Amino acid sequence: MIFEDDIKISLRTLKEEGVILYPSDTVWGLGCDATNSSAVQKILNIKTRSESKSLIILVNGETMLERYVKYVPEIAYKLTEVSDSPITIIYPGGRNLATGVCSEDGSVGIRICNEAFCNELISRFRRPLISTSANISGRPLPSNFIEIEEEIIKSVDYVVKYRQEDRRKYSASPVIKIYKNGVFEILRV
Repeated sequence: MIFEDDIKISLRTLKEEGVILYPSDTVWGLGCDATNSSAVQKILNIKTRSESKSLIILVNGETMLERYVKYVPEIAYKLTEVSDSPITIIYPGGRNLATGVCSEDGSVGIRICNEAFCNELISRFRRPLISTSANISGRPLPSNFIEIEEEIIKSVDYVVKYRQEDRRKYSASPVIKIYKNGVFEILRV
């Protein structure tokens, strides 16, 4: 695998409550163990973000998804199936996650990731990853590695080398909130 060293170092960093800077299936992100409150707090500090704002997590498939939400409405499976790009779904009730991951109403944003590096990392880690954009809250979203501010790069425990030279412009995923009754609302296109 072309990113084997990155996987090994990222795994060690995640297990030690560290924060990684990594290419997700959308934009570059700050990541940590989504079940570890200390690690999540480090990300909130880096982003200077309030704990009242929820974070998105990445999982590697439906089985992992079902471990971290109380209920998966049938429409969520259908939306994921028909989407031709990464899609973040906000589920009504998160569980088994660190403080600061779910929003005040208990909901949680989750994306089933289909990017090779992320999938391999999540599969080996066997836990979901935080995936929040690699910027200070309120500042412009970097669309590739060269747009990430030095302040962010210096604040993490490990910077993944894989895809740093990729100059394609990436954007954040659409966000859809699903309610317990199956009704959904598009929050970001």
